[in-house]
Order: sequence, then structure tokens, then C-alpha cells
Amino acid sequence: MEGILAVMIPLTGIILSLSIPIVVVIMVFLKKMKKDQQQKEICQLIIENKTDPETAKLLIDEPKKTGPRKPGTIDLGTLRTACILLGIGLGAAIDWLAHIDPDENIYFWLIIAFGIGIGMLCSFLVEVEMAKKQKPADTPADEPELPAKEDE
Repeated sequence: MEGILAVMIPLTGIILSLSIPIVVVIMVFLKKMKKDQQQKEICQLIIENKTDPETAKLLIDEPKKTGPRKPGTIDLGTLRTACILLGIGLGAAIDWLAHIDPDENIYFWLIIAFGIGIGMLCSFLVEVEMAKKQKPADTPADEPELPAKEDE
């Protein structure tokens, strides 16, 4: 029985590890096929409804997901990643200073998790402060006030 398990466990691991890329390729292919099908349906509807060329162009063209950022904006994903990595480094430094062995003690992982939490908390606080600073800047200050309506 142990001989069968000794062969089956590595064999199962190899089969599963090779099947993951195959499944990913199939899923990407199916998504592309679905997107092409939807594009054909949109084109057919445009032709059937006799939509003008400008509107048809807007319907067919996909919006760009990436592009140049506006001046003064900050990528919050980078900030979040940096704070998390700093938290991991802080947790690892505390573990190193406390001489905690990760193989024998769960405290190593708890301190690393605490460091990640501290990094995420710092990221959140910075994002909140940035949102507060951007909110007044987005509202135009030179906008004329409308006169109050009087009840007749």
C-alpha cells in the first residue's frame, strides 16, 4: 500500500501542476471567443438599426484602460504595495531581533502578519488623508452662487 502511495502522490502532483496552465489557456481562449461573439452581435445590431457612423464607432471602440495619469495624481496601488512590503520587512526585522525560529514557533508568522496589518493600516490612513486633500481641490471655487428661491 505504501508503494502505491509513494508513486501516486508525486504523479498526482505532476498531473495537477501541468493541468493548471492548460486550463488557463482554455479559459483565455473561451473568453476571447465570447468577446468576439459579442462584437459580432454589436455590429449586427448597428447594421440592423442603421446607426450613424460616429455613434457606431463609439460603440465598437473599447475604452483605453491605461493611459497617462493626470498631473498631481498618485497611484494608490503602488502606495499600498509599498506599505505592505514595509510591514513585512518590519515584522521580519522584529523576528530577527527577537531570534525567533520560523520552523519551531508560530510567533514568527504572527509577527509577520502583524507587520502586514500595520503596513495596510498606514496605507489606509495615507489614502484617507489624500482623499481629504483632493476633495476640496476638485470643487471649483469660482462657481457663482445661485440666488435663493423665494416662495411666492
